[in-house]
Amino acid sequence: MQFEWSYFFSLFSVSDFWEACITVIELSALAWFIGMLLGFLLASAKLSTSRWLSVPASIYIWFFRSIPLLVLVVFVYNLPQLFPFTREVLSNPFYSGLFALVVTEAAYMAEIHRGGLISVAKGQKEAGRALGIGLIGMQRLIVIPQAFRISLPTLINEYITVVKLTSLVSVISLTELLTVGQRLYAQNFLVMETLSAVAVYYVLIVSLFGWLLQRLEQHLELNNRTPQTLDAAGVAQLRASLIPTSSVVRPQNGIGAAPALQLHNIHKSYGQHDVLKGIDLDVNAGQVISIIGPSGSGKTSLIRTINSLESIDQGEIILFGESFIHAGDNLNSAQIRYGVQRIGMVFQSFNLFPHRTIVDNITLAPFYHGREQPPSEQRAYALLDKVGLLAHAHKYPHQLSGGQQQRVAIARALAMDPQIMLFDEPTSALDPELVGDVLNVIRDLAKEGMTMLIVTHEMDFALSISDRIIFMEDGLIQVDATPQVIRAHDAGERVRRFMGLHPL
Repeated sequence: MQFEWSYFFSLFSVSDFWEACITVIELSALAWFIGMLLGFLLASAKLSTSRWLSVPASIYIWFFRSIPLLVLVVFVYNLPQLFPFTREVLSNPFYSGLFALVVTEAAYMAEIHRGGLISVAKGQKEAGRALGIGLIGMQRLIVIPQAFRISLPTLINEYITVVKLTSLVSVISLTELLTVGQRLYAQNFLVMETLSAVAVYYVLIVSLFGWLLQRLEQHLELNNRTPQTLDAAGVAQLRASLIPTSSVVRPQNGIGAAPALQLHNIHKSYGQHDVLKGIDLDVNAGQVISIIGPSGSGKTSLIRTINSLESIDQGEIILFGESFIHAGDNLNSAQIRYGVQRIGMVFQSFNLFPHRTIVDNITLAPFYHGREQPPSEQRAYALLDKVGLLAHAHKYPHQLSGGQQQRVAIARALAMDPQIMLFDEPTSALDPELVGDVLNVIRDLAKEGMTMLIVTHEMDFALSISDRIIFMEDGLIQVDATPQVIRAHDAGERVRRFMGLHPL
């Protein structure tokens, strides 16, 4: 039997087919969008630490991924027989098909979203918490934008799948492409010609919307964004536009004033392993304390408890004479989040937000906490100028070197005007030639009277900048002494040997 080409081409002028195309587009777009939203909620519930959320979400995903869509479409369309009150909506083939598609796609998209969510680095969430950003704000500003970029290629592929799945709704007589085709070849028996035209219509829809979604993907691709370094004239113009701001007043210890930070009997364990075994520490305002010790001694765990990145099993932390953290506290409470805003944190691995420009990284927390936009932006540019990166203000983190990223991380922490700064091995991830730039910024902060706790392996730096050096080993503070005492051999041979100081 010869293929009727004239009839095949004539089908592209049939109005019923074009109306069916609109139906397919409406059905697929709504199912994809609603399914994507519900899928995200399901993914978030499945990742929740609460079993009341994770278990029902897991059961939903398992169940609806197991049921064939064709079976579900027919079931939903006949649901008014069991529940007559649904007749007004579900008796309409479009709404029945949409409901079945959404229910099914939500289960599939939940796993797509879950893959995106777990791909966001843990350090991103920790950076948000260190800036005092709440759970909802962290999802909205940090996690979701990154997870969506990761999931988007798979979500685009899922849209293509949804377009093709709309053909199954023909079993309940929805006037979509396959239904129109079936009606035509039932009259003239030109099955191949009609189904070929139906296939072409589907290809056109998939091609058009696939191209549009790929353009969206390209727009969101960070590697395609390459803002340039400002030239000397641009830097000078930007610097001239900055309004001079008064320097931040650092709290100072007067007579009878409470220490900036007090740690009382701090215990912390991971499973059966005791990391901190009763830490007592007082830090006065304006002091620079370097924390040293072998790997696994509890240094990082100690400073992470100070800004609630880690909970404590026993003890209490007091901030400027006010109760701050107790064992068993909810680390997302308003009291702790307020205290965290007074403590800046610089991480070993920078933890800049890759989807935001350098200046946006710095202004994110001030904007979130309700500070006015113009002063916050001015402050951000001034801090970038302070760390020598004003020319790179509109770049993205991936365009900067490690040393530059760490200096941006310091500026980001300073944007909240903290009273205490924590540094977790700020130079360990840097090349040797980049270390000096970061250390110089920290030295400048010390000269300004910033209270700082620095976990470091830079022994010469620790000796030169610190008011006190704390040597930790086996979860305990073994030595708490001034650099002068350590150099004078009065702090014990163990700490001198660790710091590479030759015996006298």
